[in-house]
Amino acid sequence: MELRLLAYVVAIAEEGSISGAARRLHLTQPTLSRQLRETEDRLGVVLFARQGRGLAPTPAGEVLVRRAVTLLAEAESTLRDVRLAAQGMSGHLTVTFAGSGINGPLGGALSRVRRELPRVELQLQESFNDAEMSAGVLDGRFDLAVQRLPMRDARLSTQVWWQEPLTLFLPAGHPLAQSAEPAPLAALGQIPLVVWPRDVSPRSYDEIIALCHSAGVVPQISAEGRSVQTLLALVAARFGAAVLADSHRALRRVGVTPRPLAGTTTTLHLAWRTGDANPLTERIRTVLTDALSPG
Repeated sequence: MELRLLAYVVAIAEEGSISGAARRLHLTQPTLSRQLRETEDRLGVVLFARQGRGLAPTPAGEVLVRRAVTLLAEAESTLRDVRLAAQGMSGHLTVTFAGSGINGPLGGALSRVRRELPRVELQLQESFNDAEMSAGVLDGRFDLAVQRLPMRDARLSTQVWWQEPLTLFLPAGHPLAQSAEPAPLAALGQIPLVVWPRDVSPRSYDEIIALCHSAGVVPQISAEGRSVQTLLALVAARFGAAVLADSHRALRRVGVTPRPLAGTTTTLHLAWRTGDANPLTERIRTVLTDALSPG
């Protein structure tokens, strides 16, 4: 049965008359009377009986009215959800992110997403491997990546989202940790380094080696760690210093003193599939970008 006919039946029951329902529905009374007769003929039942000057549902009519109210409400809810999805206001999105993001501005930005888009279901996955994050976006595992060093691929679109200095995380008490001023790049040759294994995060590893080369120093690698927490623990244990995004200072690891590296900048990018037609992806990007806008 058409939803239109169900709406007619509900209106007649609620108004108690054909004339009242016709006015409400902006129909002529003969038209609504004919639609009611055709509906009753199709169902093989009488839906309304005369009661005083009006109409009241028969037992069969009461069943149809109750079910119709539920069906019409569900139909309206479905249409609303469809419209919201088309506007990028509802749906499911998987976001992968770097640790420097969640320790920096990403936490607050995601809070804004939840506040402004309460119908959106977010699935979040942390990753320490830039190549894996980009590859996951390309193969559909992730819809959006918040990462430092996205893959260079025409199928991947990116935008700069956040910039901050790289910081040298030093063992507390080390001579280089005595100053809060930015450390020169030459400091990378004055202390052993603890780094990511290259197989875990090749671009991050190469970035640190490139910084050493630009400073004219030969890096001394003393240890490797596969997470930020491990790297900072190795620093606290005095294995050496770690070069990480400045936002990791929010972890406040005991035994570790952060000191920015002069002249360095690291960038967090938003990365998504080129040509992604999902309006929710664009909506999330807009909210994340607005979250960093002044005011």
